[in-house]
Amino acid sequence: MAGPPEVGSDMKFVDQHVGQDAFLSKKAASEAAARLDTTAKTTRFPTLRVLASFWTGIHPVLQVAFLALAATANAETFYVTVAGVGGEPEYEQRFTQWAKDIEKSIQGGGKVVTLSGTGATKAQLDAALKNIAREAKKEDSVVLMIVGHGSFDGIDYKVQLPGPDITGVELASILDKIPAKQLVVNMTSASGASLAALKRQDRAVITATKSGTEKNATIFARYWVEALQDPAADADKNEVISALEAYKYAQQKTAKFYESNNRLATEHCMIEDTGRGEGARDASPQNGLGLLASRFPLLRIGSAQAAAHDPAKQELLKQKQNLEEQIDQLKYMKAAMPQAQYREKLGQLLTNLAKVQAELDK
Repeated sequence: MAGPPEVGSDMKFVDQHVGQDAFLSKKAASEAAARLDTTAKTTRFPTLRVLASFWTGIHPVLQVAFLALAATANAETFYVTVAGVGGEPEYEQRFTQWAKDIEKSIQGGGKVVTLSGTGATKAQLDAALKNIAREAKKEDSVVLMIVGHGSFDGIDYKVQLPGPDITGVELASILDKIPAKQLVVNMTSASGASLAALKRQDRAVITATKSGTEKNATIFARYWVEALQDPAADADKNEVISALEAYKYAQQKTAKFYESNNRLATEHCMIEDTGRGEGARDASPQNGLGLLASRFPLLRIGSAQAAAHDPAKQELLKQKQNLEEQIDQLKYMKAAMPQAQYREKLGQLLTNLAKVQAELDK
């Protein structure tokens, strides 16, 4: 087996990924990489040995993240996409096509169920989610994406489906029975009214509108679909499009659509992934939103997609995802940490990530 990457190659990786968190000096990172090299050369699994060597110096929250690696070794992702009734041929065609495009993008990334047309009934949706509840484990992930029309009468939000509609409260009740972490992307009109019912710990909720009073047909879904097709949505260039990256991509594209057409925006998307707040348009470490969404991979592209189907690289891919999650979490903890400790932990994680990436690139 080839030796670990040179310190210089680690530093190129650090330069690429630090971004706005450029508090880490190259000298400090080089010294950290050199220490990691020494440890790495003594084991067949350098990354795991390195992570263990720094265990006692890592913040307790990050220790929990390390333990999560073993739990996610055999994690599964369940995708359910629902295209509600259009009411008019134009909308029927649009909603069905969006559902097909989503299915095409995520195919091969997990277990996929797509409901559209006369098959997108309340009973079929209920059955699909209950099947997942029976099969899913705590370490698994569930992604529910809804396109179509929604309604809000001041009391109940509903997704309009063939036959009986389903309310936000009913949908939340079914989802609450699934033990896995969840992402709900509700792209219907009036979808903001569903956020209060759907929000919960370990569930990221994205809505196309900020409230139930934004009742016009939305275009957010168009750009969410586009985010799953456009490599530019991968803002951090790690070849994984996260829920947060797709949200920001669709958010920016939707806003630009209204601006470029000189139209008053009739929809304002929202995100809530803490289970506690009312959501916000923007997610950042400053307002505490976006951490779960940033750690929710929607799909892999490029070499990461190939690695996901290569048994020899799957373990490395899991290590990479775990390290990236720890880096994201560290950024959200930055304000509560001494700057020196933050720099040290970031340096450790980035150099570990560089080594895993080097192995994946071979």
